[in-house]
Amino acid sequence: MLKEERQAYIIHQINIHNKVLSSDLSVQLNVSEDTIRRDLNDLAESGQVLKVYGGALSKSFQYPFQEGNVYAKEAKKEIASKAITLIQSGMTILVGGGTSMIELARLVPKDIQCTFFTISPLVALELAEKENLEVILLGGKLSRNTNVVTGSQVINELSELKVDLCLLGTNSISVEEGITDSDWEVVQIKKAMIKCAKKLGILSIVEKLNSNQKMRVCPLKDINYLITDLDPQHKNLKEFSQYITVI
Repeated sequence: MLKEERQAYIIHQINIHNKVLSSDLSVQLNVSEDTIRRDLNDLAESGQVLKVYGGALSKSFQYPFQEGNVYAKEAKKEIASKAITLIQSGMTILVGGGTSMIELARLVPKDIQCTFFTISPLVALELAEKENLEVILLGGKLSRNTNVVTGSQVINELSELKVDLCLLGTNSISVEEGITDSDWEVVQIKKAMIKCAKKLGILSIVEKLNSNQKMRVCPLKDINYLITDLDPQHKNLKEFSQYITVI
């Protein structure tokens, strides 16, 4: 594979999953980790990715308020508009972080009266623009890689919560493995979020369907709603719809 092809593949993976690990890319592309590190350095120097220890991050995930950076922005708006249909006045809702969740926060109708808990300062800022919403930001260590709060303090706070609905973005989802991720701390937070919710909705662009990461968040049976940018009757969702409600 040519250097340009490798780097195009790397950028695509970062856009989809927000983060890549050098060790994973080395296996996927069948090249040395040194080669991957050089590719990531090139991409970072050209401003296309953010280089971090062991891999790289998506610029759109780190700087979601810079409109030109957000990957699949229109698809995420479509997903957010569908997810809004699950929200009703009087509900207590727990939401995660990420660019899809920021789009959802922007679309919450001004006449809805709800209480929102979130682990994302960026999502909290968007929700706080709506006068009828009570917004509670859970406290903990802010992860620079994910822009969400993590750690034992957050998990303890979540253990005391009972919410009507939890809405989460995902790194990867498949019928076989359910929700998976590559960040250990984020996995622990998401597990605690799911545990305190009566219903769980997962927001995912189509490119994340049928993909897997190394760490499991939850099996498919724990999910109540899958919200994507596809028509619910689309053939790519047929297998998922056998187990959960697809929106």
